[in-house]
Amino acid sequence: MIKKEIKRILLNIFGAILMAVNINTFVHSANLIPGGFSGAALLIQNISQKYFGLKLPFSILVYIFNVFPIYIGFRYIGKKFTLYSMIMIIISGLLTDFIPGLKITDDILLCSIFGGICNAIAINCCLMADSSSGGTDFISIYVSEKTGKSAWNYIMAGNFCILLIAGILINWNAALYSIIFQYASTQILNFLYKRYEKITLLIITDKPNEIYKIIREQTNHDATVFNGKGCYRGTEHSMLYSVVSGSESGNLEKQIRLADPNAFINVIRSKSIVGRFFKRNLD
Repeated sequence: MIKKEIKRILLNIFGAILMAVNINTFVHSANLIPGGFSGAALLIQNISQKYFGLKLPFSILVYIFNVFPIYIGFRYIGKKFTLYSMIMIIISGLLTDFIPGLKITDDILLCSIFGGICNAIAINCCLMADSSSGGTDFISIYVSEKTGKSAWNYIMAGNFCILLIAGILINWNAALYSIIFQYASTQILNFLYKRYEKITLLIITDKPNEIYKIIREQTNHDATVFNGKGCYRGTEHSMLYSVVSGSESGNLEKQIRLADPNAFINVIRSKSIVGRFFKRNLD
């Protein structure tokens, strides 16, 4: 338990550092507007500096925006989850204000692509630690926990309003390139994080009891056994049907192959699941 908690803290700290460095390099270099409340905070910063000559602290704006999401986290998601998320929010906000900016390239397209990739990696570090980077992540995770579906693409659609305001008041060029930033971030995040993806496994084996034990112990999911006959040889086999989380399927397939090297596994990505499906508590 101690090692697990230390790992969660270190992942959040690393994610916070990467997030702050990303904002002060790729985002500021291209004057981009990232998604979520961080983007809203940067937008308000730019507007206040451009029209009023006043530079507002990024950290204060982010903390204000995260008051309601933190309430959602404590109320509906989990207290430990929210506390670890607050580590990320507090550290990334402070570091963004105090870490000096570093210009790597003046190419806006490169900043958009690699900034989006770094943003996704920072967020994924938090998700691996069973926490979040705050803001719309709380809302997205809440929706995903309730519906069982990924909400990242819907969050990206909601960011359109922020980009529209940025285009009108700041710079259309930067606002349009920010779409590339957000798209790259969303796609990389969907690729890295598989918690809400559902995978159906159809396993033909001669060791159904051993395979079921592995599924139960590794994932806490159940399985259904069907008995059938192979058409080519006419031999009797068993087929186990089970649905697991996308984050569990890779390791589970390896364990099944170790238990039965002759097992035939059909891996199917499930669009949606209706009915009871075990979900691990984030805390």
